[in-house]
Amino acid sequence: VQLVESGGGLVQAGGSLRLSCAASGSTRSMGWYRQIPGKQRELVATISSDGESTNYADSVKGRFTISRDNAKNTVYLQMNSLKPEDTAVYYCNAKWGLLYISAWGQGTQVTVSS
Repeated sequence: VQLVESGGGLVQAGGSLRLSCAASGSTRSMGWYRQIPGKQRELVATISSDGESTNYADSVKGRFTISRDNAKNTVYLQMNSLKPEDTAVYYCNAKWGLLYISAWGQGTQVTVSS
């Protein structure tokens, strides 16, 4: 499975962005992670294969929403009330196949100005 992200960019604090990640095939759980240079990649949100179960980092709860459209093999991350500390490269992740192989997207930059 290959993942292609889109939707990153520059936004002012308090603004919104919507990230998309299209998979080349069907997937199991999917998620979004982010990374700042010099720091470890951290989990932002995950969603189960049927979309019924979601999980969020405490820092984004109430502001970000993860969703998926299995007909399009696509996962979304709606980011509202963005803060400068949300600035990072955001990566899409997907588990696929019988062995839950992990795939990563190329990353998309999100920059929030104060």
